[in-house]
Amino acid sequence: MFEEALGKTRRLVVYTKRDLGAEPRSSAQQTAEKTIKKFDSSSAVFFVSSFSRADVSSILAHLRNDAEGPDKLVGCRVMVVGMPNVGKSTLINNLRNQGVRKAKAVQTGGQPGITRKIGTPVKIIERDNGAHVYVLDTPGVFMPYVPDAEKMLKLALCGCVKDSVISPVTLADYLLYHINLHNPGQYQRWSQPTNEISPLLDSFARQTGLLAKGGIPNIDLAALHFIQKWRSGELGRFILDDLQAEQRRIDEGIENDVGISISQALKAERMSRKQPASDS
Repeated sequence: MFEEALGKTRRLVVYTKRDLGAEPRSSAQQTAEKTIKKFDSSSAVFFVSSFSRADVSSILAHLRNDAEGPDKLVGCRVMVVGMPNVGKSTLINNLRNQGVRKAKAVQTGGQPGITRKIGTPVKIIERDNGAHVYVLDTPGVFMPYVPDAEKMLKLALCGCVKDSVISPVTLADYLLYHINLHNPGQYQRWSQPTNEISPLLDSFARQTGLLAKGGIPNIDLAALHFIQKWRSGELGRFILDDLQAEQRRIDEGIENDVGISISQALKAERMSRKQPASDS
């Protein structure tokens, strides 16, 4: 749907949070980025970490080169579009800071939905002839239906939907599965390698002081904190998707017909919370 709406409009594809997909400058990072670039060979593709000035500079250089054509006399406006909470506002602030040495211009936050409307143009490149380059922040764009339940779990783990949509314990359980695939030693501070999320979260809650009244472990809160540690890179740096499988899916034109919407996910979550009461 988005591809159809975009049509032939020129675009840059920017993958944010580069430092969380693999260890920086590792062979795993190089392999992943090489594969991802093949997903859209017709567009300029960039990978950025919010902590890397070099990553941001490469985008600025591309935009500056594009804006310096002899036919570019009225400036350039770039609209930043992407899924919720992927770092669009942070990217704009970094472009502004490096491009014109100005403080941040747009609000950022750790949850989706911070940006509520299309923002005013933010200057990121100045040109002597007055044809400056501006970017516009936009609210997150989410697909109306997620192709399958596992993709919804991945999006929720990455923070693209609010943490209240899916049970944090369910998300932590799915995260544990992926951590075990890469390195079970990441959570050895709280537990021996395990496939069971409940005892791990119980131990995590007790050791980190996440307790409810009476000293009872707050499992939901522990799950949220456990997930946040992964989001910040403390429980391993890896991509949830199987990139090789995704490339095969694209090559073969495979699409999933059945999808799940946010409202359906919320309804399923409410039903799952009521289930224990109805069984007792």
